[in-house]
Amino acid sequence: MKPRVSLQDSALHSGNFSLRIDPVRSEDAGLYEAQVKYNMEVHICHVELGVITVTLSPPRPVVEDELLLMSCNSSHRASLVETCWFHNRHLDRTSRTFCSSSGAVSILRPAMSDAGSWCCQLRYSDSEIISATYYVQILGFDGPSNPVVYAGAGSAA
Repeated sequence: MKPRVSLQDSALHSGNFSLRIDPVRSEDAGLYEAQVKYNMEVHICHVELGVITVTLSPPRPVVEDELLLMSCNSSHRASLVETCWFHNRHLDRTSRTFCSSSGAVSILRPAMSDAGSWCCQLRYSDSEIISATYYVQILGFDGPSNPVVYAGAGSAA
C-alpha cells in the first residue's frame, strides 16, 4: 500500500498508533490489526475499514444536457434496503431528493442547477446508514437566456 500509508511518527510517543491511508481505495476495505509491543506487554487493536464509493458515468466533468448516471455502493455486508440522493442537502420545497432500492440515480438532461454537492445515503437491513458526499461539476453555459448581448463601443465585452 506504499506510498499511500503512513504512521504519525510524532504521535507515537504519546500513545497514538494511528494508521493513515490516503487516498482510500475500495480494495482497502477489510479488517486491520495493530500490534503494539511496550516493554513485555503486547496490545492488539482490531479496526474494520468500510469503504463507500460514488461513481459518475460519464466520468467528471459532466457536460450539460448529456445523460448523467451516479451510483453509490459500499463494502457493508448487509442487504441494501434503500439508497437516497440529496442535492445540496436543502430541506425546503426546492430540494431534490431521489430514493430507490438500487444505488443509482440518473439525470436525463443535467443542467447547471444540478451542479454542487450530492449526498448518497445507503440504508441496510441491519439498520446501518452510510453516506458519502460527492461534488458534481457541470460544464455548460450559465449566461442570459437571450443569446444577444450588447456592449458599448470602446468598452470591454
